[in-house]
Amino acid sequence: MSTPRTPDGPATPSTPPGPRTPDRPWRAGVLGSQVAELLRRPGRSTATAASLLIAAFVVFGAVMAQQILSATVIARFHGTPDAVSLVVTSDGEKDLDDAGLAALGKIPGVAEAVGRIDDGSPLGGSAVERYLNLSADPGRGDLAEVRLTKGTYPSGPRRLAVNTRAAREYGLAPGSTLTLVRPDPKDSDRTRQVKVRVTGIVRSTATNDEHPTGYAPGPELARLLGATGYARVDVRTDTATAPADLTERIRRAVPGAEVRSGDDVRDEEAHEAVTAASDLLDLVTVFLVVAVGAAVLVATSTFRIVFARRVRQLALLRTIGATPRRLAAALVVEGAVVGLLAGAAGTLAAWGCGRLAPAVAGAFGRDLSAPAHFPLTEAALTVLGTGLLAVLAVMAPSLSASRVSPLQALRSAASDDGGTGGLGRAALGLVCAAGAALLARQSYGDLPQPGEGEYDRFEGLTLVVVSGGLAFLALIVLGPRLVRPLLSAVAVPLRRLGAAGRLAVAGVGGAPGRAASVSVVVALGACLIGSTLTCLSSLQAYDRYRQAVAAPADFSLTSRDDKPLDGSLAADLASHRELADVTGFRTAEAVEGSRTATLSDLDLATVRSGVSLTARTGSLAHLAPGHVVVDADHAHTLGVSTGDRVTLTFNGKPVHFTVAATLPGEGPYGGNFFVPAGDLTRLGVAEAPTRVLANAAQDGPEGRATAQRAITATLTGPQRGDGRVLAESASGQDSGSDDLETMATTVVLVLGLTVLVAVAGVATTASLTVVERTREFGLLRALGLGAASVHRMVTAECALYGALGGTLGLALGLPYSWLVVRTVQTSAPYTLPVGQLTTVFAALVLITATAGILPALRAARTPPTVAVAQAE
Repeated sequence: MSTPRTPDGPATPSTPPGPRTPDRPWRAGVLGSQVAELLRRPGRSTATAASLLIAAFVVFGAVMAQQILSATVIARFHGTPDAVSLVVTSDGEKDLDDAGLAALGKIPGVAEAVGRIDDGSPLGGSAVERYLNLSADPGRGDLAEVRLTKGTYPSGPRRLAVNTRAAREYGLAPGSTLTLVRPDPKDSDRTRQVKVRVTGIVRSTATNDEHPTGYAPGPELARLLGATGYARVDVRTDTATAPADLTERIRRAVPGAEVRSGDDVRDEEAHEAVTAASDLLDLVTVFLVVAVGAAVLVATSTFRIVFARRVRQLALLRTIGATPRRLAAALVVEGAVVGLLAGAAGTLAAWGCGRLAPAVAGAFGRDLSAPAHFPLTEAALTVLGTGLLAVLAVMAPSLSASRVSPLQALRSAASDDGGTGGLGRAALGLVCAAGAALLARQSYGDLPQPGEGEYDRFEGLTLVVVSGGLAFLALIVLGPRLVRPLLSAVAVPLRRLGAAGRLAVAGVGGAPGRAASVSVVVALGACLIGSTLTCLSSLQAYDRYRQAVAAPADFSLTSRDDKPLDGSLAADLASHRELADVTGFRTAEAVEGSRTATLSDLDLATVRSGVSLTARTGSLAHLAPGHVVVDADHAHTLGVSTGDRVTLTFNGKPVHFTVAATLPGEGPYGGNFFVPAGDLTRLGVAEAPTRVLANAAQDGPEGRATAQRAITATLTGPQRGDGRVLAESASGQDSGSDDLETMATTVVLVLGLTVLVAVAGVATTASLTVVERTREFGLLRALGLGAASVHRMVTAECALYGALGGTLGLALGLPYSWLVVRTVQTSAPYTLPVGQLTTVFAALVLITATAGILPALRAARTPPTVAVAQAE
């Protein structure tokens, strides 16, 4: 048998064909097909990743904020001077004395040793009580913590330099004289006056002049105060001596000395400063969890819509043999890839903003320091965490999508709204709602009453938080069933706006599952922001009340022996133009039941111009004869409220009053029952005032200083020389309110991130639904609905998401805010900020409507011809 030949030569022998594995393209696999779909339509993946990207951005943004804050605090921090090499303290109860300080200075290798003293003293020479902190400092050299700005630094006995705060508040200048009130060393019950001269004005580099302070070298200040030692000694060494050798020398020369390096002390001080500044960011971090949870809810809804759009493709994969397990796994991998990419993008965006923040702040006159390094570990954790969030979000939609029937391959792609859910879902929602109600009832039953001291607020708040969590879970589960009933009430105005409004209501109501999934995220933001604003308003009202009780006036004048004051004192004080709101009032003792109570005719409506004191029940204005205002403790003990009758015993006779109002807490200056002045006079109380109040006519330290001088001039003389005046600083009382408002404002801004995530969810949902409703829009256009009407319809649908979410959120948040207020401070009046809540609701509707503008433009451009085309 011959071998066949070819034109180019002999042919190779033919061999029978054997089994051969064809080359499978990567798209043929289940995972490959999903990746191909991901690459073919990246727009859907981008929409899905939006909420996850925002979550990654805010989380890593908090990390960058922490880095910037730490760098800024450390850059600004001035504590132990840089020149301090060692810090020496005593390990016993006694401080280091002059002998120890001298011994330290003689040790070879010690270039300079400075003793530190921190003390203080009341000031005499004024009728108003004043206090001056006192600190030892060399005033010059590398170890000085102050810098001279005017005059000279003290170098002799009974000389002081004062900081700018003391100079401003007490009207001091170089050459001024101060009187220190010191204990008498011979008689501990008596005091002696020590006159000192102010030689200069200094500015501290360590304390930022937060308090009035005087400075002098250590030995001079020790003699002035009669101190026997130094709290610590700062040591500067020469560069030739090893720190370890010098430490050992110090311990041998000064037995009982404890030596630490200056670097360790500075690091500890900087760490404490950063920790104090980071408390607010720690609170912010707690609320970031809320934004992350909202992102998961939005991502879950988006994945469900995207998978519903691909139902035909998934059914085809089932037809050719793909199992539900492999299909679900492929969808989960797809979600993880989307999450990792979104996490990387969000992290990089947050890092870029963090690098730009110092430059932007500098343009507005703020000094921020850029972080020294890129937080690689935190960045990796953020990216991986975002991928994990995506896996959690995609889990439920992927399981539902993987169970698609192969028969769906014969149908067009359709949306899977999920409807209102079955009976099992309804039962789960009712169980969650019942659990929330039971916990809320228990929390209400455990609320403390006014006057009760022992109460575990943390436990009470924990119950409220758990109850609120169950209530929100019930809202998520039952949301689809609540959409249509709520929509019938909320959408009444839209139905009157023509066809576009009615179609918008029908569009939202026709997909209750989708509407609920988006509205619930909006409701989360509305609930948290609304309840935070309400709690803030209530606690601020109580804080203002507390401030008014603690400092009803700038100055309070009382007799040293608790006797009535001179009747002309109030008129004399009122004659000074440096003083304002001068008023006197009387107090008397009465008996209420088995205990003594204080009657007062102080007009509560005039305290701090009447803007700070509020009533828990009733009104403080126009207290009529025969009526009384009762503090919270006595009102609770007597079980009385506005309109009830109370009976007091005065001088053995019963006196009846009608309750005009009750206070949220205690009354000013220990008053329990406040009555009109005429009633107190009819009871036989002397006309002379027990206490006189006065305010500075001008605000600020200078106004208070001139007011103090006016009071001192009035009280000088034999008749009033024994009078005593207490100055209560309103500025010091305001700090708590400022901190509360700053913290609440920060919390509201952080909770706004939840709204940002919700807006991304609204925009994403609207974009995807516009794609799947293309044929619907084309049909509406073919029936005569104009492009502008289609645009209004889609925008109104998005606005309805905000209206539904705002209504649900406020309805859920306000009752819980009442519980929080009562738990935190049972005496606080519950104050509803109607204007702010209305603004929040309107802003949610406006923002969600704005989120639908671009999808609405796309829907408006749909041509009528698509009505006859085959839907995708």
